[in-house]
Amino acid sequence: MRYVLRRLGFFVVTLWAAITLNFMIPRLMPGNPALAMMAAYKGRLNPQALKALEITFGVNSHVGLVPAYFDYLGNVFRGHFGTSLTFFPDSVSHEVLQALPWTLGLVGVTTVLAFVLGTLIGLVSAWRRGGILDSALPPIFVITSAFPYFWVGLVAVWLVAYKLGWLPESGGYGITDSIAFNWHFISDMLLHSILPAATILITAIGGWILTMRNNMITVLAEDYVRMARAKGLSSWKVMTNYAGRNAILPNLTGFAMSLGFVVSGAILVEYVFNYPGVGWMLLQAVENEDYALMQALFLLITVAVLLAVLAADMATAILDPRTRDLG
Repeated sequence: MRYVLRRLGFFVVTLWAAITLNFMIPRLMPGNPALAMMAAYKGRLNPQALKALEITFGVNSHVGLVPAYFDYLGNVFRGHFGTSLTFFPDSVSHEVLQALPWTLGLVGVTTVLAFVLGTLIGLVSAWRRGGILDSALPPIFVITSAFPYFWVGLVAVWLVAYKLGWLPESGGYGITDSIAFNWHFISDMLLHSILPAATILITAIGGWILTMRNNMITVLAEDYVRMARAKGLSSWKVMTNYAGRNAILPNLTGFAMSLGFVVSGAILVEYVFNYPGVGWMLLQAVENEDYALMQALFLLITVAVLLAVLAADMATAILDPRTRDLG
């Protein structure tokens, strides 16, 4: 219980610090969203229009910093992040909720798949060290993991989409389709996701294979694994319950961080494939100086990472009781 309370306390303090920084940084920067939108119209907005934009974007220089901070906290907990400059006049919350499922579906699934496949391949490779699997797959995927996302994506678009014509080259769905929960749209969406998903999987799986293999080799030399083998336990039980369970522990935090950053999306992959996810939206927000949208996305990424790390701490405590004693 004390371990859980300490982790929850760390989560609350870190979240408060992140929200406070998210509030302060844009206000320390020169300019504001209203002035940025005025610049987009080449300064042709009159003072009354500028004042209306400041109210719309939540910019009010006459309000003190402390009242503005508590107003911001209230808006955050209500999910109100203002109006998006990029997608004006839509609200930030509306746009983020539209893009988030695309990123979770693409980057989330491929991140989990890369971790599971990489962990299994690394586990079996270390258990059968020197075999065919250990000699072939780890070196290949470690090499592919060194390739940049965007380079693999561009090669995939050129070869599979343009030369072979097997798959669509960009977008999340066909331009003639309307978003609907029917088989035609879902199948088209899955078809558009194959290339970006394969790009992420190819470049991400190698790291999990290498780290799991190295952890497994270290654990196999421990006395308790030798004792399990001496007891005559089955190879599967020794590999999973004794060696694998402990070898995976160092990877859990890294996996949690990867899950947290799923929310930010694979920006370069989404940009290359013109995929309508959060990564593409974050890039648009930076290019358009959309402070409200940037604030919401940065806070969303922070909360996702903190929740993922908290979940990893809980999983570690379940798998390794020694961590609870340290609490």
